[in-house]
Amino acid sequence: MNRFLWLLPLALVTTMMQPIELSADEGLWLFNNPPKQHLKDKHNFDAPQTWYDHLQKSSVRFNAGGSGSFVSADGLVMTNHHVGLGALGKLSSKGKDYVKDGFYAKTLADEFKAVDEELNVLMEIVDVTKEVKAAVTPDMPAEKAFEARRGVIAKIEADSEKTTGYRSNVITLYQGGQYHLYRFKVYRDVRLVFAPEQQIAFYGGDPDNFAFPRYDLDVCLFRVYEDDKPAKIEHYLKWSKDGVKDNELIFVSGHPGHTDRLNTVADLEYLRDVGFPFIMQRLNRLEVMLSIYKERGEEYERQCKDTLFSIANSRKARDGGLAGLQDPAMMAKKVAQEKSLRAAVAKNPELRDVEGAWDVIAKVQKVRAANIKRYTMIEGGSGFNSLLFTYARTLVRAADEFPKPNEQRLSEFGDSDKKSLEQKLFSKRPLYKEFELAKLSDSLAWLCEIVGYKDPLVQKVLAGKSPRERAAELIQGTTLFDPAERQKLYDGGKTSVDASSDAMILLAKLMDSDSRAVRKIIENQVAEPKEQAYDKIAKAKFAVEGTNAYPDATFTLRLSFGTVKGYVEEGQKIPFETTMAGLYDKAKEQNNKFPYDLPQRWIERKDKLNLKTPFNFVNTADIIGGNSGSPVVNRDGEVVGLIFDGNIQSLVWDFVYTDTVARSVAVSSQAIPEALRAVYDAAPLAAELETGHRK
Repeated sequence: MNRFLWLLPLALVTTMMQPIELSADEGLWLFNNPPKQHLKDKHNFDAPQTWYDHLQKSSVRFNAGGSGSFVSADGLVMTNHHVGLGALGKLSSKGKDYVKDGFYAKTLADEFKAVDEELNVLMEIVDVTKEVKAAVTPDMPAEKAFEARRGVIAKIEADSEKTTGYRSNVITLYQGGQYHLYRFKVYRDVRLVFAPEQQIAFYGGDPDNFAFPRYDLDVCLFRVYEDDKPAKIEHYLKWSKDGVKDNELIFVSGHPGHTDRLNTVADLEYLRDVGFPFIMQRLNRLEVMLSIYKERGEEYERQCKDTLFSIANSRKARDGGLAGLQDPAMMAKKVAQEKSLRAAVAKNPELRDVEGAWDVIAKVQKVRAANIKRYTMIEGGSGFNSLLFTYARTLVRAADEFPKPNEQRLSEFGDSDKKSLEQKLFSKRPLYKEFELAKLSDSLAWLCEIVGYKDPLVQKVLAGKSPRERAAELIQGTTLFDPAERQKLYDGGKTSVDASSDAMILLAKLMDSDSRAVRKIIENQVAEPKEQAYDKIAKAKFAVEGTNAYPDATFTLRLSFGTVKGYVEEGQKIPFETTMAGLYDKAKEQNNKFPYDLPQRWIERKDKLNLKTPFNFVNTADIIGGNSGSPVVNRDGEVVGLIFDGNIQSLVWDFVYTDTVARSVAVSSQAIPEALRAVYDAAPLAAELETGHRK
């Protein structure tokens, strides 16, 4: 589900220095600033700080995208099947399709090591706002300001990692209003334990995606290892056998990817008129290409299955987001809120330096619109859709960047991220020539359409050939399929890269100057002025609304909360939960035809299941893309569910929260062990969930 206001009653914004109050259970809250007073006043929940600390350190981020949690002292990690989909695909091979058929490791020896999975656990948060802001002075040109901020952030990260041993990243909050240093414990030995068939994990397919009622066992279990043994975990979540009750208070701990709730009206208008339509154009094209590729045969479908799932899911999510941006009522609300805040700023002499910030943001949207397509295609890599090109660019830039001082490198080559970069670069994930050729051919053709066939760089890239001919030449002329070749070039540094005759390396070198040039435009003429302007707007918001507010999502750990609650849609009352009996009723109603057909073992084991077992449920917790795999816990911090989706009405949460009809969707904690025992003969694994220990 890369995804965005302050969603407060308008009256609250108009009074200077009036602390904000929450009328609904909204918010993607920082763990170092949870809404304790609101929880106490509205829900009579007054947990000690240790409750929050435990939940924080029990939560896990999948760096490939998604959330998870520790659910046993022996390193067992729970997430969604669709979060683990990439790992399942990389472990699969011709004749062994773990996405389609599922997987269960009966013993530790059977647990397969994921190819390049990385899990991060947030251990500590440090406010470094003063240090970062001190690096930029008002008289600095944008380019110098960008370099100064990047430099001080790189130094803070490197010093922190050297001192603590934790991966350290400075996170920008309130779009430049604050900067926090996040320290993560990293696990890179991650092994697959269990996954059901995709057909039951994603039951109902695309028609039921972002819908409810649902009947999905969207779960995947991994185990983290240290020193080749299951890691011993201090902070893990205990399991609730009782699940949830209607109107019960619940909490969600996860890593929402990106929201635009703080955006100015001009920023949102850019997204509505330029950004989202272009994203939709790209996603639609990719979905068509991948759908055609999978029709070549069963093996071709297996190769592209996880990519196609991700693209189709993103397309539907962005379509819902665009619908929100095109809703006059939603935009009118944003206009009114911005007008109110600007009026409050105009009345306060201490905020006079803020008044021009909205105009700055409006101005940079023109530069953004003029350059975003070239940036996306060239620097973003959409015109070169192949992992082989990604590897080549990383090698070329690593050779240029790593000899520089840490503070002067491109941000993705900082010391704090070096190990993660190397893990991806040397991954032994399977690569398929025909799949890489199909992706690269299509993206080169799209490069011609978007950037222009006669563009000098496009002509250099094509080298006098058609997109398909050029793609074939590049695929045939590269040795980067082999991780050992990538390692050799990386270890050899600039000397080896400059001497290389590899076709993909030559392509990456050919276009690097143009790519860096458009990146510089976006960084210096868009990102930097925006960050400085949003810093001023954040200052105004803090003055007007108080500092008790949550920032936009940044794919870092956040706390959400809400209540288990059904809703009414088009006059029909939608209950808060479904049961396993409902799954079989749905299959019968649809004649067991795709996408409502049941896996064979679910048909065979029906009589072993307690059909009254709750399956999926909805709640009002504020989530967004990236929250997939987040644990749902009760007041006691026990797992009662697993977030895997939102309904279609929740897609507007990118920009504005509402709980009238919008809901998060979760798998019940009761459904998972029931299915493990009755369907998958995995009683020991069910026992580990329920006891917190592997026997």
